[in-house]
Amino acid sequence: MSLYNLDAKRLLCPLPVIRTQDKIKELQVGDELEVTCTDPGVMQDIPTWCRINGHQVLETKEQNNEYIIRLQVGE
Repeated sequence: MSLYNLDAKRLLCPLPVIRTQDKIKELQVGDELEVTCTDPGVMQDIPTWCRINGHQVLETKEQNNEYIIRLQVGE
């Protein structure tokens, strides 16, 4: 298992979700991805996308006007 980071700051919906989807295609099952965004809509969009696609949200947080979602790649 490895931890990867994705900078999706200054992108508006649906681009953070698309970039997350593209990045996950490069990863292995069990890897973790931390996505950092500035669009507050990702706090709903990315967890919904994860549920539909079999990935697990491990943590969501907001700090310094940024939204950070850490997820684990599913099968």
